Amino acid sequence: MGRVGDVTAAESGGSVVRRILLGSQLRRLRETRGITREAAGYSIRASESKISRMELGRVSFKARDIEDLLTLYGVADEGERAALLGLAREANVAGWWHSFGDVLPGWFQTYIGLEGAASLIRIYEVQFVHGLLQTEAYAHAVVTRGQPDAPCAEVERRVALRLERQKVLVSERAPRFHAILDEAALRRPYGDRAVMQGQLRHLIEISEQPNITLQVMPFSFGGHAGESGAFTMLSFPESDLSDVVFLEQLTSALYLDKGEEVGQYERVMARLQEDSPGPEESRDVLRGLLQLI
Repeated sequence: MGRVGDVTAAESGGSVVRRILLGSQLRRLRETRGITREAAGYSIRASESKISRMELGRVSFKARDIEDLLTLYGVADEGERAALLGLAREANVAGWWHSFGDVLPGWFQTYIGLEGAASLIRIYEVQFVHGLLQTEAYAHAVVTRGQPDAPCAEVERRVALRLERQKVLVSERAPRFHAILDEAALRRPYGDRAVMQGQLRHLIEISEQPNITLQVMPFSFGGHAGESGAFTMLSFPESDLSDVVFLEQLTSALYLDKGEEVGQYERVMARLQEDSPGPEESRDVLRGLLQLI
């Protein structure tokens, strides 16, 4: 994957994960000592909500704040302190996507970081082809439809961001990517006939990559487990980080990581995978749809 400045997308994606890991460790240390968020905030001249955001990994970290919190939490071992301070430095690495801040909502930046750090990405999509699988022409049509009043320059920036995200699938540390596309996403036209033909051919081709599994949930199956709509599941190589379910909304997103909630999506994904035709049969579905356009 290409570099943006001196940081690869994989490294900057990892910074989001490190931020979350550091936050969870700080929360564990605070709770072990029986210290309230309010008291912790007071010790670093900040509010209770600031401590909450730190523990959720939603803000950057200042070395002085981490040092003061570690002292408050009774962490005296120099090795442990150095490890956590090093994690804080790594967590503050700016992601490549920050250069797209003019067209990238703040709530989506966290997702891109997690996406770039995941070792397994599983998605179910019903409205359109998932962003990581879109051709440039199809992405242009999707963005134009979704942002009809956007200037041409903004549309191009949004498309460029989407194409930059796709590099994660061909990077040295490419994740396994398992996509289940509802037939509705493939039949709903975005762009003209040539755009849709190009998109279907791209799906057939990219589904042959060893790290990518693509299945199509056909109309003929009838009702299925994905009744709640599109979702993404992210798994990480770090054992301390739980799986995350990402649910995108119009102006924000939900990140679910509680075991019970993630487990429900895990079961839905397993049923979708079991009920959908396999990868080769799904390519046949794609070829059939291509002939109909």
